[in-house]
Amino acid sequence: MSLFAIADTHLSFGTNKPMDTFEGWSNYTQRLENNWNRLVDSEDYVIIAGDISWAMNFDELKADFAFIDSLKGKKIILKGNHDYWWNTVKKMNEFLDLNNFKSISFLYNNAYEFDGFSVCGSRGWLLDSDEQQDEKVLRREVLRLEMSLDSAKSDEKIVFLHYPPITTNEKCDDILNLLVKYGIKKCYYGHLHGAAAKYAVDDSINGVDFKLISADRLNFTPYLIKKF
Repeated sequence: MSLFAIADTHLSFGTNKPMDTFEGWSNYTQRLENNWNRLVDSEDYVIIAGDISWAMNFDELKADFAFIDSLKGKKIILKGNHDYWWNTVKKMNEFLDLNNFKSISFLYNNAYEFDGFSVCGSRGWLLDSDEQQDEKVLRREVLRLEMSLDSAKSDEKIVFLHYPPITTNEKCDDILNLLVKYGIKKCYYGHLHGAAAKYAVDDSINGVDFKLISADRLNFTPYLIKKF
């Protein structure tokens, strides 16, 4: 059994916002499907770390989730900055049940337990902003990540975020300090695309190994995190 991860799938089967117009994104959904089903087995898990869909509501989301549900393995999804369809856990689970999407679950104020390790995460927030509203959202995201970490039962906790907690020229001390406090060794994140990927940190900082897993950075191929 294996754990994979990817971020920023930006699906738009239910909306008219295809990513194919961007450099490197041509035929991306077919490439994603082919690579995913080639690597992932039915018993494996895949974390999708935010920006799953361009949908604004559940009606627009249905086609994107049907695509995700059709892919091999079980999927654990966390929120990204463009996931405007995101709602309460109750309403999202009702949406899954109504549409019989059996392979999808949500990482939101919780953790998932595997053999010897836990999966934790949150959306995260902007790296460096003095805006009062941004500070308020950041405090809430730090709390959500802490709730996820506190609910984890294993000593080894792997963290997934949408926003990068650190880049080559910025950092979010609130989240970085939390990762160090909980002894996190591995942190995976998305959000950075195209030319912006040059600011990604794929390195060890303060004992934490960071890696960018945005879909275009991975050539639309789920990244193997761990075999267990």
